Amino acid sequence: MPNIVVLVKQVPDTYSERKLREDDFTMDRESSDVVLDEINENAVEAALQIKEKHGGKVTVATIGPEGAIDALRKALSMGADDAVILSDDAIAGSDAVQTGWALSSVLDTIEGTDLIVAGNASTDGGTGAVPAILGVYRGLPVLSNLRSVEVDGSSISGERETEDGIYQVKANLPAIISVTEKANSPRFASFKGIMAAKKKPVAKLTLDDVAAEAEQVGAENAATAVTAVAPKPEKTAGEIITDDGNGAAKVVEYLKAQKFI
Repeated sequence: MPNIVVLVKQVPDTYSERKLREDDFTMDRESSDVVLDEINENAVEAALQIKEKHGGKVTVATIGPEGAIDALRKALSMGADDAVILSDDAIAGSDAVQTGWALSSVLDTIEGTDLIVAGNASTDGGTGAVPAILGVYRGLPVLSNLRSVEVDGSSISGERETEDGIYQVKANLPAIISVTEKANSPRFASFKGIMAAKKKPVAKLTLDDVAAEAEQVGAENAATAVTAVAPKPEKTAGEIITDDGNGAAKVVEYLKAQKFI
């Protein structure tokens, strides 16, 4: 019966206008609506399916401002059992390495974790590196970019999909996995689930409650930084291929160059 922790994140809604602050190039939370990242719904669903087959418990964890509790409530309404948030002004602007360290300190407060589940990449940062970074800090195997997940006793396996192909991967528990949108179809929260989520426990932590120190996190201590931003280029008409007898071959070469085939 694995005890599972799902790492979730509150991000700007992809249907809203997304901006960075002009002073420090961190996310401008006032310029757009914020929601539970869609890929995190796949991660929660993967954890719930494992729980339904093998028992155990599902905890959702996040780092962010206090308002990120709304994202936790969404996961709880899907069926997670409880939640934890690390919220501290000193964490603002942390890069992927610092985020991994802070998340590792949160995991230290959760007893008996057998499996950590995350999305393969957030829709705001998109580094896709946090699960692997967390694996280094925790000394755990990492199975990333899984499009299927199966737990069998003390091991976990699945299909890992990359640009180079599909691989069968397996690791002993405890372990860390990240899933893609192909892993499942997230369930909708029922009215009963939404009402129940309001009563489920959410542990609120600050840096004083965990091993991470203020000097180890935050924009001023980050190893990487955004120094400039530019608007996304407008969409163009694309490349026009003239069929002069070998149009099909040209299309195939274009698709190969773009790694579509």
